Amino acid sequence: MRTEGTDTELGSIERELYIDAAPEVVYEVISDPEHVKEWWPDDAAYDVSPGATGTITFGDVADGGKVVTLTVIEAIPPRSFTFRWIHEAGEDAREGNSLLVTFELVPTGSGTTVRFKETGFREMGWEVAQLEETYFDHTSGWDYFLPKLVAYAPTAVARR
Repeated sequence: MRTEGTDTELGSIERELYIDAAPEVVYEVISDPEHVKEWWPDDAAYDVSPGATGTITFGDVADGGKVVTLTVIEAIPPRSFTFRWIHEAGEDAREGNSLLVTFELVPTGSGTTVRFKETGFREMGWEVAQLEETYFDHTSGWDYFLPKLVAYAPTAVARR
């Protein structure tokens, strides 16, 4: 995984990864909740269609875990998957109340280059301390979860 383009002003998190699997497989792994929960949250429930809203869950909710709202913005197999997240349940996801995550998939040899980007931190209107805490929490989170995506996606080929 290569880290590049991380905005020093806490505006975006960007990563470029190579996955040894076809774009069609990688698209399923980054968009389908059944696959997503294998490498990112503990649970995921949403439809993979633009405008669909659902949830992802980190940890055991009864033991302090967190349920987060997710809204699918764009789903273009096998090229890109974009969603907004962390907005309040019942609110429409938009700039200023949610973060935007984009996975762009580019065929590369026998695999796929994934261009990952999360933006919207500065637009949330948070105080500096919350902005910094959230930005660095998400940076370390993606640095943990994206390698799990790279490892999991090639195994999904056998599950198809």
